[in-house]
Amino acid sequence: MKDKTDKDIEQILLNDENYEKFLSEKIENEFNSMLSDAGRVQHEKITEIKKLSKSELFSKRATYVVINKNSKTKSYINGVQAEGFLGDRNAIREKLLSGQTDSFVNDEYYIKFCSYEK
Repeated sequence: MKDKTDKDIEQILLNDENYEKFLSEKIENEFNSMLSDAGRVQHEKITEIKKLSKSELFSKRATYVVINKNSKTKSYINGVQAEGFLGDRNAIREKLLSGQTDSFVNDEYYIKFCSYEK
């Protein structure tokens, strides 16, 4: 019986079409299981700026919305990029850190804090 299974496996391996089909089904099943596992992970979102520390406020996990005043377009950036928009404006930085404000203006951009994902 062992010889028969070895022969069957050998035939599958020799027949490229069956092997490709088997391989693609296996990869698809693994991918679907990874997607279902990823959907189960829940991240806590903090939307109140007062609850964040400086390291959290200006981290990659913080999300800010940027609105271009001229073209009226909207995009999203992380906290590191938002800190770059602040530059050397320490008064605004302190207001953000203390929670007095959640937005600021930089030349042609309006930047507002959206959320932080734990």
